[in-house]
Amino acid sequence: MYRIGVIGDRESVLAFRAAGFDVADTTDYNRALAALEGFASKNYAIVYVTEQIAALLGAEAEKYKERTFPAVIVIPNNRGTDGSGMAAVKKSVERAVGADILFQDGK
Repeated sequence: MYRIGVIGDRESVLAFRAAGFDVADTTDYNRALAALEGFASKNYAIVYVTEQIAALLGAEAEKYKERTFPAVIVIPNNRGTDGSGMAAVKKSVERAVGADILFQDGK
């Protein structure tokens, strides 16, 4: 059975732990990278990563975008979004369909 992992600061991942997901509560680059690589090497279908951790990991998180498993999904933390998660979704959709179908009105 596939599992779901979450990487982010403690306050942002506590609710996911309560929902039964496996979490790595960290804001440290090395620990976040180790958690991502650990989830990727095991039977994880999805790894949610907060926007702040995704920015911290940079290219290390990006390399998983080309892989089938795990799907690395960028999410806001408990304090809100900085817009980078939606920008990543927009970029992925544009790459998949060849056009901007999400924000055609220029927003």
